[in-house]
Amino acid sequence: MSPAQAATTAIATPSHQGSAFARHGRVALITWSNPPVNGLSAALRQHLSAALDAALADPAVDAIVVMGDGRMFSGGADIREFNTPLSTAEPIAPALFKRIEQLAKPVVAAIHGSALGGGLELALACHWRVALADASVALPEVKLGLLPGGGGTQRLPRLVGVAKALDWIVSGKTVAARAAREAGLLDALFDGDLAEGAIAFAARLGSTTVPRRTCDLPVIEAEDAQALFDQARAAAAKTARGLAAPLQCIACVEQSLRGTFEQGLAFERARFLELVDSDQSKAIRHLFFAEREAAKPPRDARDSTPRVVARVGVIGAGTMGGGIAMAFANAGYPVTLVEVTDAALAQGLGTITRNYKATVSKGRLDGAEMQARLQRIQATTDMGRLADADLIIEAAFEDIAVKHGLFKQLDEIAKAGAILATNTSRLDINDIAGVTRRPADVVGLHFFSPANVMRLLEIVRGQATAPDVLATVLQVARLIGKVAAVVGVCDGFVGNRMVSPYTREAHFLLEEGALPAQVDQALERFGLAMGPLRMGDMAGLDISWAARKRQAPTRPPHIRYCHIADRLCEAGRLGQKTGAGFYRYEEGSRAPLPDPKVVAIIEDCARASGISRRPISDEEIVERTMYALVNEAARILQDGIAQRGSDIDVIYVNGYGFPATRGGPLFYADQVGLPKVLERIREFHREHGELWTPAPLLVALAEQGKSISAYVVAEMAADAAPVGGADAEYQKHLAQGEFRIQRCAACHEHVFYPRMLCPHCGSARLDWTRASGDGVVYACSVVKGKPGTGTDYNIVLVDLAEGVRMMSRVQDCPNDAVTIGMAVRARIIEQDGKPLVVFAPAAAQLAQGDKQ
Repeated sequence: MSPAQAATTAIATPSHQGSAFARHGRVALITWSNPPVNGLSAALRQHLSAALDAALADPAVDAIVVMGDGRMFSGGADIREFNTPLSTAEPIAPALFKRIEQLAKPVVAAIHGSALGGGLELALACHWRVALADASVALPEVKLGLLPGGGGTQRLPRLVGVAKALDWIVSGKTVAARAAREAGLLDALFDGDLAEGAIAFAARLGSTTVPRRTCDLPVIEAEDAQALFDQARAAAAKTARGLAAPLQCIACVEQSLRGTFEQGLAFERARFLELVDSDQSKAIRHLFFAEREAAKPPRDARDSTPRVVARVGVIGAGTMGGGIAMAFANAGYPVTLVEVTDAALAQGLGTITRNYKATVSKGRLDGAEMQARLQRIQATTDMGRLADADLIIEAAFEDIAVKHGLFKQLDEIAKAGAILATNTSRLDINDIAGVTRRPADVVGLHFFSPANVMRLLEIVRGQATAPDVLATVLQVARLIGKVAAVVGVCDGFVGNRMVSPYTREAHFLLEEGALPAQVDQALERFGLAMGPLRMGDMAGLDISWAARKRQAPTRPPHIRYCHIADRLCEAGRLGQKTGAGFYRYEEGSRAPLPDPKVVAIIEDCARASGISRRPISDEEIVERTMYALVNEAARILQDGIAQRGSDIDVIYVNGYGFPATRGGPLFYADQVGLPKVLERIREFHREHGELWTPAPLLVALAEQGKSISAYVVAEMAADAAPVGGADAEYQKHLAQGEFRIQRCAACHEHVFYPRMLCPHCGSARLDWTRASGDGVVYACSVVKGKPGTGTDYNIVLVDLAEGVRMMSRVQDCPNDAVTIGMAVRARIIEQDGKPLVVFAPAAAQLAQGDKQ
């Protein structure tokens, strides 16, 4: 439609969001914008209301078309506004939708892209709905622990019937436009210009057409509705154990049959407010945002162009390697699967085929697609076939010598630019990368078993891992449907490092008086998918046994150690695969059965350790195991191994069976209250010794009244903002491995960067170091003063190699260049309220102000 045919009025909009009113003949077109998903924020609701006022007041307008700008109709409510005053700012969404429904002029919703949640509820309140043929609709609120709170549970049964409405709302499924048209939700589909088609549709309605209000339509009842609702409740109890939202969704749809439309709206609103204020929904919404934050590349990788990954190689066709190959084949990637022997390769392919056939038998995959996926996996015993792979993932036995041998081979075989990844669950990525001539191309991709099912992927950044490698593997993770989080290098990374104190406490509780079933059942009632002892049996007790044996030479002899798991392994009880572990298992069954032999081993170990067994409460089991997780997570954050507290929650919910309804271990700690958690940890410290030493970061956050799940590490090793615009110079130093070591000014221990607090003594007085051009290693710190206050600066420069200590006092001159000893020139500036030492000519940040 030409500009001459349309009169346009822009409704005043703040910044990036608002709406526009345009008259096309006698049809008003209202288009709203709130990138990226046109969320129905308080501001947007106000602008939409103003646009409706303009359309109603215009006597030349007979009908109204509403549509979203950009890539979709609307993604629904702005959920960041929930539990804030903005959520109740007028007009609230239900009132706005009701107003649209009661307008005297016909209103047509024109849907493109997606209409989700509140966006679809807005469309349901319109009198007619049209869409592009490739559009989709959904009411996915249940996935956030909520229900449709804008009339969706009452209007949808009037358009598509109770049975479909119940299915769509309780599952939160996405429905394609054609299916929605067939169900009665949409009135017309278009393949061309949506605005043009919708305006023509509205123009045909004219001024004499009476608006068709959804609220006036009768509910389309289901045959034997009571049985339908009973079945839905039974299914929700089985598949959504412990979740309140599915049951409330069912109750609201059921209410649509029991009273008037207004009564249904009131019932729905009450249930919605109950859910939105619940800890359960807050936890799930926390994870929703946390997953999106975790998927973002670190700062230095955000502008990197991802490498092309067209073919993937996988080394190892065992349980893990086969699952990884399936994950990539499922996403359309051709995969080269390598094994050492033909027999091992045949066994791996057999397992893959059986897994696919099982999926087909459950109706979740058709036979043709199964064959297509199998054909994408090319199996071989020839490592040379990996030469054309863009990404090679090693999934061999967890032994550093094996990893070294494979990566030396890959260094010779892989093409330039290929990414070399290891699936190790706890070994040193830097050590593995060090045997290659291309450490920048090496990264850890820690999949979780079964890799074709489990959503989590820990991306382990080595000291030399290139930013574009991180950008690439994050992109690949998204394409294969994984929830990714970037972590640093330490024994066990994030997830498995936290497992150690968690299982340690479970084992200690056995020594002190509990039995395996009590420990597991207490934690399963708490919400975990599986208790730690059952989990150990399923995974195989030999895996953690090998790690304990590897760590034994460095284990302090005075630290308490539990021998129960070692005794089980020594007796050949390695878990389900041997028919016995913490439990015994009947042939062909995975059901855990209590075993008197295990009780005897537990009692023997307790006697040998001089422990008098006592009654253990379920509450103590939960607190000891959960708070051990929290305390270790705080150490992981202060060590800079995780970027955010919320990343740790993402890892534990998606990889370790932590209940999403509790938001992850750190969100749970925040809900309990960090001061209360710290108080209990201090009690455990007094009772059980130094293994329960409170993490300094946890102490600091609790005392400052801050959140640990919202904690963000100030600077990551390759994620610190450069000072003075010297980004290229700064990145050059990072690539050379500089700025990687810190030295505690309190206890003088050397620690790896980045840490906010010293792990040895808890001090915040950490010096930053660099290797200068002449090979001398200097450390410097500002230990006193603040720019512009008239105080002095004590700048310390230490030659760590020779032990030379030089000090220069600078009096209140934050912008003057100074000479420190005879070594280098530097100047002092202030950034974010902190004094910084900036060395010339690199102008890269080398020191931050002392926090004391």
